[in-house]
Amino acid sequence: MTDPAITNYPTSICPKKLAISSEEKKELIEQKVREMLEILGLDLTTPSLSKTPSRVAKMFVDEVFSGLDPAGFPTITLQEQAMEPGEMILVKNISFISFCEHHLVPMVGRAHFAYLPQNKVIGLSKIYQVIRYFARRPQLQERLTAQIADSFALLLGLEDVAVAISANHHCVLVQGVEDRASETETTVLRGLFRSHSSLRQEFLMKVEREDG
Repeated sequence: MTDPAITNYPTSICPKKLAISSEEKKELIEQKVREMLEILGLDLTTPSLSKTPSRVAKMFVDEVFSGLDPAGFPTITLQEQAMEPGEMILVKNISFISFCEHHLVPMVGRAHFAYLPQNKVIGLSKIYQVIRYFARRPQLQERLTAQIADSFALLLGLEDVAVAISANHHCVLVQGVEDRASETETTVLRGLFRSHSSLRQEFLMKVEREDG
């Protein structure tokens, strides 16, 4: 693994479709959305629905599924470390919206990322961008967590990374389960975060305290 946009836990992507331009994708998606809505019995000549297919196509390609394009991975420049090597850096409560790949319904959550820098650190805004890049595609929460950990480990050139995600899955709500408060939590611990129980507990306690 040498490309931070490509991890050990890849999203199932058809290479042939990646070769299609964004404008071509929008045209094709617009046609399919139009067909789907018409099959459902909707009248697309009405003012409120006439532009829905094109709006959905643009949203899919440019926004909610833009993380499927490897070219969209943020440009990362590392900075010199100003702390003592091995001191934890933790960024918490990074909000994201992704889409469950089973039903294409939103999952809304917060990500928490920690690492033990050696010589270089990554800018805070870049941490947000990397997490949202992987969120902007059809996802499984477990895979999203692992992809983020893989990418940061490669970018920083170290194994000591930890990622925790808490998310609310709207597919549960739309299928009739009356539980708006439940969240799913996933964690990936690498390097010292995995092997040292005290460091692991420190990370989890800080995330829990801030997240509660």
